[in-house]
Amino acid sequence: MVWITEIKNALLHLVFPHICAGCGSDVLNETSALCIRCVHSLPATGFEHHAGNPVEKIFWGRLPLAAATAQYYFTKASLIQHLMHEFKYQRNKDLGLQLGRMMGEQLLNSRRFNVDALVPLPLFASKERKRGYNQATLLCEGMAEQMKIPVLNKAIIRNEHTSTQTKKGRIERWQNMHGKFSMTNPETIRDLHLLLVDDVITTGATLEACGTELLKIENVQLSMAGLCISSR
Repeated sequence: MVWITEIKNALLHLVFPHICAGCGSDVLNETSALCIRCVHSLPATGFEHHAGNPVEKIFWGRLPLAAATAQYYFTKASLIQHLMHEFKYQRNKDLGLQLGRMMGEQLLNSRRFNVDALVPLPLFASKERKRGYNQATLLCEGMAEQMKIPVLNKAIIRNEHTSTQTKKGRIERWQNMHGKFSMTNPETIRDLHLLLVDDVITTGATLEACGTELLKIENVQLSMAGLCISSR
């Protein structure tokens, strides 16, 4: 009976409430981690539509990129910072996948990112085990659902633990990351246009170090995408 199902669903909602990861509202689609209001409140950059955008300028003279973008502006004490914390540290994988799907949809709409495969920026193995997953891989899995391309999460590894980049300047960040990545199976990326993905782009030092290794492989073309861009 319909009324029995409704009562069952109501009781389940009381015990396991499905609420928006952004604002806590329970007015949202049961398949979504975010309510419509929070989705439309996210500070989109629109960079994916424009060549020479601020993300691409970060890498001018550093890496030959086909295109680069970041989906949202990152600011402290903001909705996007809260969401980043939720999926990065609170194990809200559904949120990470949804943010990835949103990124993938926007990149498809831009028509500037005709890539063959997604490469998540790798974490050092022990750090990934401690966290339980790589947040960049989670974003890539969501993006892959929309873009219909593979995620190559074993092509390159971070072969050494590095100290936090948070309080370092651009030169210190580059020195901290230089030589910290290595290829595991170059054949898997040869002749491909890759999209290297991370959660937050700041100075670009970590992405530069990883991208430098990827571009050593024969006939690889490289683009980049971040969920957010930060001024720090």
